[in-house]
Amino acid sequence: MALVSVVVPFYNEEGNVPEMIRRTSEVLDRVVLERGDDYEIVTVNDGSRDGTLNALRAAQRAQPRLVVVDLSRNFGHQIAATAGMETARGDAVILMDGDLQDPPELIERMLATWREGYDVVYATRRARRGESGFKLFTARLFYRVIRRMTNVDIPVDTGDFRLMSRRVVDALGQTRERHRFLRGLVSWVGFKQTGIEYDRDARFTGSTKYPLSKMVRFAFDGITAFSEIPLRFATYLGFVVSAFAFVYTAIVIALKFLGQNEPGYTSMMVAILFLGGVQLIFIGILGEYVGRIYDQIKGRPLYLVSSVERSSPASISK
Repeated sequence: MALVSVVVPFYNEEGNVPEMIRRTSEVLDRVVLERGDDYEIVTVNDGSRDGTLNALRAAQRAQPRLVVVDLSRNFGHQIAATAGMETARGDAVILMDGDLQDPPELIERMLATWREGYDVVYATRRARRGESGFKLFTARLFYRVIRRMTNVDIPVDTGDFRLMSRRVVDALGQTRERHRFLRGLVSWVGFKQTGIEYDRDARFTGSTKYPLSKMVRFAFDGITAFSEIPLRFATYLGFVVSAFAFVYTAIVIALKFLGQNEPGYTSMMVAILFLGGVQLIFIGILGEYVGRIYDQIKGRPLYLVSSVERSSPASISK
């Protein structure tokens, strides 16, 4: 008998909890229990400030296969998802968001593909409903920049909504970097992977937890976790700027000997500001990498759990 785990991180999603659990349970009852297998829904309260935790506990009274993991504070979506996957006990683990933009009904296709022998079944967004043109453009740009700049094959237009086999989840458990980019890590571990397309729905209730500032930070995490290209680019640009500076210096010296060199305030300021700007940009890039090294070497745990609440086996069998 196979056990299927569905992992759902929640942060201030009180209004989405009942519908999310209802729809997910209906799908799992039909495609898992009717086959003679079993399932669990592992929810993670990522330090919510609203009534999300109470809503999850209320849902657990009606759904005994619901596991409630309460983190000690808000650690962020990627860490909360990691906590859920490390709590899950399933042979197949499905990670999805709690805002119902990832339709639970797609679980049936994921499980069917997994049973064909795939270790990872990722969901590729064919359309994204309820999102602005700016969000669609930046999301499209984000995935293509990440794909170009990283040294792993990360599928475009693919978020964290995916099914992973037990050996993939165990492999991810061995990666302990703090600035996590799960979709990149899943591609990095390898194994047999495939994608299925779907139309992403609009949020059921509430507002996005990924404004532009968080998306920019997320992009930095993805690029710096899997690519040294920004550092290499800094080196290449340094050589190019140095070459231009050398040529410019030679021209200035030649003009001086020819008596045609007149001091120019504008050219001097342009050179100073250009070189200073380049230096500050790449000191910042270097700082991003150094900051991540600093976070990593402190060796703190990725997250702290306040409680893990499971129903008793007797209540599940009733």
